[in-house]
Amino acid sequence: MARPDPIELGVRQFERDRARHVVIGGLMDRKTAKMVASPLAFLRGSAPLFYEMLVEHPELAEGPAGAGYLCGDAHVENFGVFRTSRAKTKVAASDTLDGAAVVFDVNDFDEAVVGPWKLDMLRLLSSLILASRGFVADGKLTIALSRALVGSYVGSAFLGAALPGVPAPVAHLLAKVERRSIRDVLDRRTVLVGGQRRFIIGERYLVLPKELEEPAREAFASYVSAFPDHDLPKDRCQIVDMAFRVAGTGSLGSVRVAVLTRGKGGTEGAWLFDMKEEGRPAAEPLLGPPELEPAERVVAGAQACLDAPPRMMGTTRLAGVPMFVRRLAPQEDKLDLTRIAKGELLGLSSYLGALLGRAHRHGATSAGKDPWSLSDQDALIDQAITLAGIHEAAYLAFCKCAIGRSAG
Repeated sequence: MARPDPIELGVRQFERDRARHVVIGGLMDRKTAKMVASPLAFLRGSAPLFYEMLVEHPELAEGPAGAGYLCGDAHVENFGVFRTSRAKTKVAASDTLDGAAVVFDVNDFDEAVVGPWKLDMLRLLSSLILASRGFVADGKLTIALSRALVGSYVGSAFLGAALPGVPAPVAHLLAKVERRSIRDVLDRRTVLVGGQRRFIIGERYLVLPKELEEPAREAFASYVSAFPDHDLPKDRCQIVDMAFRVAGTGSLGSVRVAVLTRGKGGTEGAWLFDMKEEGRPAAEPLLGPPELEPAERVVAGAQACLDAPPRMMGTTRLAGVPMFVRRLAPQEDKLDLTRIAKGELLGLSSYLGALLGRAHRHGATSAGKDPWSLSDQDALIDQAITLAGIHEAAYLAFCKCAIGRSAG
């Protein structure tokens, strides 16, 4: 039998998800439905499995020097648009909106840790190889995309090279979100009831369990109290409604609370916040336990890696559970990878590599003496090819488990 055994890995992931405790039943079924969509979706939802593989087969984690804060879950869909706390930045941004710039950058630090840069690169490269199937890219193009990504990363992380030109898909996304208002988002996510907005209960939001209502209010109040009133006015944070938020893939099943507040007043001025449970990072079995508690670790990772972090990040505890909290902006969005033309893939791959490189350079603790050589880069691509192949096979084993459960 091959080692690592992809059949065993697929079964392991399925059993992990099935055994996971959830506050609301049925969320693991939703997670399974997301993960069977594609090998990339499976990789997204199985970050602990990725690091367990590296523990059990350390030769897959070998690579060149460089260390610091990692995204921890670097993949092609963990880049997106968000609003920052700064009015002007040096990153690719649209015009400022309400005093905050809209940028495209690494946008998920739930798994942030301090460790070797090569780990983020291995995961990002593996995801790019798997995503290439969705791009309908042949093998030659997939390798070209991988080399473009890691080459651009090296220039950014080690040499401080400027970002490549903003690729067309990113420019189009930034232009699209500029036109989006808070009313657009509220109309999609809430409904007017007696002149007051309430979350629409359905696919995106579920009824918050009664036992979580008061702890959630207390947790949100604690988050708000940590900010000066001029940064987060208390009168705009009066809770109007709360719901259990259904979002993400790997985190689906964790406690996640959506909070709707008064905001600027009126039915068009409400604000949206997200409170998300944070736990042990996926890389802990490989790197050991981090020094910071879970939610603080997420904030520290974003602040260390990003020139312009998302605005209003904070932490709290909900019934003792660490929670990462942020205000949601109408401009938040991600690329639709299925709609990107083949001719745009090379530029996009270079851009994503440069963004991760810049994030690592910002959060560096040890950059190494020299940039990664071409042989270093090719070795990482070889390891990513292996990891992507294992994930694709494990994905099919996972799907087999899911089908078997449905049939039963």
